[in-house]
Parts: sequence; structure tokens; C-alpha cells
Amino acid sequence: MAMSPLLRPLFLIACVLGWVGCDSDANRAVTVDFWAMGQEGEQVRALLPEFERRHPGIRVRVQQIPWSAAHEKLLTAYAGAAMPDAFQLGNTWIPEFVALRAVEPLDERLRDWPEAALADYFPGILATNRLDGRTYALPWYVDTRLFFYRTDLLAAAGFPEPPTTWDGWLQAMAALKTPGSEERYAILLPINEWQLPVILALQRGATLLRDRDQYGHFQDPRFRDAFTFYLDLFARGLAPPVSNTQMANLYQEFASGAFALYISGPWNIGEFGRRLPAAVQPYWSTAPLPEFTDSSPLPAGEGLGVRAVGVSLAGGASLALNRSSPRREAAWKLLEFLAEPEQQARFYQLTGDLPARQSAWNDPALTGNRHAQAFREQLQHLRATPPIPEWERIASRIAYYAELAVRQELSADEALAALDRDVDRILEKRRWLLSRGVTP
Repeated sequence: MAMSPLLRPLFLIACVLGWVGCDSDANRAVTVDFWAMGQEGEQVRALLPEFERRHPGIRVRVQQIPWSAAHEKLLTAYAGAAMPDAFQLGNTWIPEFVALRAVEPLDERLRDWPEAALADYFPGILATNRLDGRTYALPWYVDTRLFFYRTDLLAAAGFPEPPTTWDGWLQAMAALKTPGSEERYAILLPINEWQLPVILALQRGATLLRDRDQYGHFQDPRFRDAFTFYLDLFARGLAPPVSNTQMANLYQEFASGAFALYISGPWNIGEFGRRLPAAVQPYWSTAPLPEFTDSSPLPAGEGLGVRAVGVSLAGGASLALNRSSPRREAAWKLLEFLAEPEQQARFYQLTGDLPARQSAWNDPALTGNRHAQAFREQLQHLRATPPIPEWERIASRIAYYAELAVRQELSADEALAALDRDVDRILEKRRWLLSRGVTP
């Protein structure tokens, strides 16, 4: 219905005075779509009021995505030209989305940052966000793997302090293993996980792939030595040959003493704190992974001196910009805000996710957490997996053949030869592209 000429002047006056919101701040605001996974997608909302207070012209719309569906949903959104303006990526996914040209390089924007800001990131984590000398994402939070252990059981076995070498830990595990018991083990190493064989190989100096990441390199002596070490933990009865799905409740088993060691990540700091009974709470701790020294056994009691921390995996999640978004400037302001040490420290308090900025670790919530301090030490010693889009598929083959070897369905040599063959097939397209001068 047309507006009466008599009412039109009053309507225009109302617009000027903001009575009807004809051109209100809310109508002018840019809305940034941000996708985040799991609990991060839920808890990040608590940080956004401060961001929107600082940037009154920007609103953030968060979509929470389950981790189990996140990878496929991002790929589907890319294929349908429906990517969000900013999004969370697992660090091992970054090469894939760079290859798709789905993320915007950040180097031009980062030139405006103080040099100390980039240096504040843990170097091994920042490296996972860089490919061919360019930075494609900002680390949001970090994780890696190290020892969770029962201090009381270790002390009862003759080790009042955690060992500092693999030989020392082997001695401790041998002492922890109850002779003649099929239900008591020293360590839990789920056989459907690829991480520990890779960590051990990286500690040995293995490259995993060769010739510009065109072929598998798993029969390399360094990888084979690490793989043999891993298999020997099962052959000696120190670890049960079970997968994650075969453990009824690992927290109950840890509390009962069915195993005293577990190699896991920072998410289990909170889980152990919530799920272990009160009587066990004073008697668990964390320790960095050691370096390999040599394979000769140490005299009893040695391996308890100065700790030489070995490398572990660089994991976690980062924040990226959609390369084709028309709202990149506003989305970049969100990324910068979430990268601030103060926000990372607050995000840790909300989620338990460890900050990627080292200065955020000065927050009392972290300095007062004795279980987190081993992670701070371990995060100084990280290595990334090969930065190629095919890595997720390769990792699943490592887990597959490691399980077959643990179950003695294949020998170590047979498993590694088969792994190389599978990986070479996975990398066939990469070789084809490189042979034509195309960067995959």
C-alpha cells in the first residue's frame, strides 16, 4: 500500500532520528560467517561480544560443525562455492585446501604485524601453516603427544622420577609389567593409531617420503628401526594388542592399574581430571617424550638424569580466510582478535585447548597447571608431517599395516614393503603433476 503524502515527511524525520531504524548500525554491519569444529565452535561464542564491541560494524555468525563431519562439509562447501568467510582447519588439512586454492595467503597482511608477534608462536606449529615459503593460516591452538603416567606405580617399580631416555623408559616398563599376568601391562598403545610409529620414526631422523614427496620411504633403515622398536613393545608383552574400540573404558583401566603409561594429547588433561577417581588424582602426571640415545641397555637406575626431549608431532587447529570471500577484511580482523595472547589464554580456560602463542602461557591458569607444563616443554620440540594433500590417506595406511604387523599377520619387512607400494599408488597423481611442472 502506497504511503500517504501527508505521512511521508514524518517518516523521513523518523528515519533521520533513528526511530524506525531505516539505516541503523545493525543494518550497516558486515556479517562474517565463521565455521568452527566441536566444542571450539560452541565456546568461541563467549569471546565474540568483546570482538563486536571493538568492531561495532562487524557481526560474527558462528556455525558449529562436528569434527566427524567437518572435512567433508568443508569440501562440499568449496565445491558448491558456499565456503564461510573464515574457518577452522586441522593443521594436516591445510595442504589440501591450499591445493584447492580455497584459502588466502596471509603474508601481505602479516607484514603489518610486529616481528615479535610471529616469533611468539611455537616454531613447529607455525611451520605447519606455511607451504613453499607462504603462510596460509594462523595457529589457533596446539596439541602434541607425550606421556601420561601413574607416579605411584612408577615409584613402586623403582622409578621415583620419570626416566629421561627411551632406554630408561624401557627399564621402567619392564619393571611395571606384572610377571605372568595377562591383564596387567606397562603401557597402552592403541594399534589403530598411526601417530606413535611416525613419532618414533621422526625421532630417528626418517623423512617418511622421498624425492619431493613423490614416493614412500618407509623401508628406509631409520623408519625400519623405529618400526621395529614399536613392534617390540608388543612382542615383549609391555603393551596389549588392542585398538581404541576394544578398550571398555581406558580411564577406569588406568585407574585400576591395568596400565601405567599412555601416550596421548592435551585433551586428556581435562578428561583425566574429570574421569579418574579422587583417590587417583594425586598420582598421575605428564612427561615429555625422550630422545633416542643408542640401542644398548643402560645400567639399572640410569636414564634419570638431564632430560633430552625428543620430537613429537605438531598438531592442533588453525584459522584461515576464504580466498573468494568479499568480506575478507572483516574476517581478517576476527582472525587477528582470536590470535591475541589474551584471547588464546581465555580460550584455554573455556576449552582446555593449549595456546599457540607462547606468551599466553604466562596466564596463571596455565602456569598453575602442573600437567600442562610438560606440554609447554614438548611444544618446543615438534616436527610436522609432510605438507601434502595426500597425507591423511597415507596416515591411514600406516595405521593399517602397523596393526597387521603387531598382530603378526605380516612381518615388519612385509608390512613396510606393502606400505611403500600403497603410498606410491596414492602419490601417482602428484608425480604426474610434478612431471608436467605443475605444483600439486
